[in-house]
Amino acid sequence: MKKMLMAVAVAGTLAAPMAHAQKIGVTMAAFDDTFLTILRNGINDSAKKAGASAQLEDAGNDVGKQLSQIQNMIAQKFDAIIVNPVDTDVTPKITKMVTDAKIPLVYVNRKPADFAKLPAGVAFVASDEKVSGTLQTQHICKLLNGKGTVLVLMGELSNEAARTRTQDIEDVVKTKECSGLKIADKREGKWSRTAAQDITTNWLSSGMKFDAIIANNDEMALGAINALKASKKWTPQTIVGGIDATPDALASMKAGELKVTVFQNAAGQGAGSVDAALKLIKKQPVDRFVNVPFELVTPENLSKYAGKN
Repeated sequence: MKKMLMAVAVAGTLAAPMAHAQKIGVTMAAFDDTFLTILRNGINDSAKKAGASAQLEDAGNDVGKQLSQIQNMIAQKFDAIIVNPVDTDVTPKITKMVTDAKIPLVYVNRKPADFAKLPAGVAFVASDEKVSGTLQTQHICKLLNGKGTVLVLMGELSNEAARTRTQDIEDVVKTKECSGLKIADKREGKWSRTAAQDITTNWLSSGMKFDAIIANNDEMALGAINALKASKKWTPQTIVGGIDATPDALASMKAGELKVTVFQNAAGQGAGSVDAALKLIKKQPVDRFVNVPFELVTPENLSKYAGKN
């Protein structure tokens, strides 16, 4: 009997920390986005490994809905909150709400507008967008031998990443090596394969001449390729580039279609955001910006990235 009681006591001691499992609230801009799905799974897997629980919510690209989700998480006294913002311009309001409640806050993937003023207890985990569009456009410039006409498919312009990636393209075109490139048109494809396909179809039917299409993400690049194929304008020499190295993009590259993408480690960002949240809960130091580096992906090094995102 004594042994049995002792075993129960030991079991109780071992089980005790589980009762205090950290509870992390997570609100994602959207669940139906390929890249963000990989990111979300990265958060979930990482939280499970750390013995924490993550409550994941879909803001459905609705700012009001996301703010309401955050208010509910504050009311429920979550130990930390991870936000993938719908609109990065709304982050000053989010930062104030969460820090006033004295809850650690981590932004993931999309750079908050108030990044330069983030207070202690708030971190941003992502990849440096100044690198993404730069790597992509420099490679396309190389493929075009420094001259030609390019078309640009932009993500949602309410999103800092779309604005920075587009600026990257413009900055590369201004460099001496790539000054022979000309941007003929830029359209907002809202990160969507369907929207990009429609825009590219319109370009083709209007007789627009171009040597390459540079898309702010892989989904739009794949939409452009679909439109080129449907219009029978695609050839193995056609140059279309994206960013993210999603599984569909890598499959397209393997098939000889997509010419360049940039690996953005979605699972790595997800894991990094959970790690930052857990450190902030324990009052451990975390850099304001936790960088998960971008990497150029071309047909030559494609095999290295299979199954990574």
